[in-house]
Amino acid sequence: MAGTTPGTPRVLRAMNDRAALDLLLEHGPLSRTRIGKLTGLSKPTASQLLARLEAAGLVVATGTAAGRPGPNAQLYAVNASAAHVAGLDVNAQRIVAAVADVTGETVGEFELRTPGRRADSVVRQVADALDGAVKDAGLTRSDVHRLVIGTPGAFDPGTGRLRYASHLPGWHSTSLLDELAAFLPMPVEYENDVNLVAVAEQRLGAARGHDDFVLLWNEEGLGAALVINGRLHRGFTGGAGEVGFLPVPGAPLVRQVTKANSGGFQELAGAQVLARLARELGIDDEAVRGPGTHHEIAAALVGRAAEAVERGEGGPYGRLLDRFATGLATGLASMLAVLDPEVVVLSGELISRGGEPLRGRVAAELAELAASRPRLIAGEVTQRPVLRGALESALATTRDEVFDTSR
Repeated sequence: MAGTTPGTPRVLRAMNDRAALDLLLEHGPLSRTRIGKLTGLSKPTASQLLARLEAAGLVVATGTAAGRPGPNAQLYAVNASAAHVAGLDVNAQRIVAAVADVTGETVGEFELRTPGRRADSVVRQVADALDGAVKDAGLTRSDVHRLVIGTPGAFDPGTGRLRYASHLPGWHSTSLLDELAAFLPMPVEYENDVNLVAVAEQRLGAARGHDDFVLLWNEEGLGAALVINGRLHRGFTGGAGEVGFLPVPGAPLVRQVTKANSGGFQELAGAQVLARLARELGIDDEAVRGPGTHHEIAAALVGRAAEAVERGEGGPYGRLLDRFATGLATGLASMLAVLDPEVVVLSGELISRGGEPLRGRVAAELAELAASRPRLIAGEVTQRPVLRGALESALATTRDEVFDTSR
């Protein structure tokens, strides 16, 4: 049988190599002695390992550790330029692109505004956004090993068509993925944007160490990511987590939901409801009167309401948070009855701006509406979480490929 056999010296060396590389990613520069202690390898074996990785271009000597008796120890680190990946965060108004080196550090970013762009220019938009980030990183397009693109909705694995995101012009052609694959020189993967937020939280944020969790996201749209046994659950057509379409008590029954691009949960607790709630409660807020998108108005209202509650004022702002929390908890209760997760991560600007006053109200409502009692935690990845998740997703696969020294 061709290839390597488990337990052979080559495979064991590759396993030790990967363990050392992962330790260097986690801890930063380490000495030969420290790597030996952390991996359980002898000094001669650790020395051979580092020499092998240095020759392969995967580690570099970065200096010495001072402050100890005797000669200063040589430090080694992962060679950041061993590979680069890219991520794109796409919505109807703009595409944000970033490039990261193999250590995960972002080395280039670019934002391409897209409102009013022709629907047939998606391939050019993707290329322009990617090239902007690549140029900012001082690289070329061919230096990127893998690209992950995050969009609202999901590409149906059976048809290749983008579903659940009718508001994203130009992205619904069944030939789009083939066109992008032909135009771009690197492997390209596609993922739902909220799923990528969950990837970022699982690898870097609030969901670390949790294999069963729900992430509820509320910004321009309302959505969720479902992680079961440590893996994203996408569903048969990629639509798992499109909870904005969920019929819920307290909201009119929405029919033809994909044409409306909305549903009961979205109508009950989405960004568009906050201004209406404020007017019903007699809140004469400049955010309600002024210009802005539903999302911008809602974020400002929730932030001011949380600040008022924290100052002990409450009043109509407190009632606004009460109503909003009830809406969020109503949809969450249905999800908990089906999934019974260990924790719920609350994320997105509308929820994060509400802070503890909002989270506490959601928890109190869930205590009465849901039979299970998962812990509610705030999302920790707040700077471009979709983009961070895209980079982390691309890095996971790329590291597996680049760090495999058994070949």
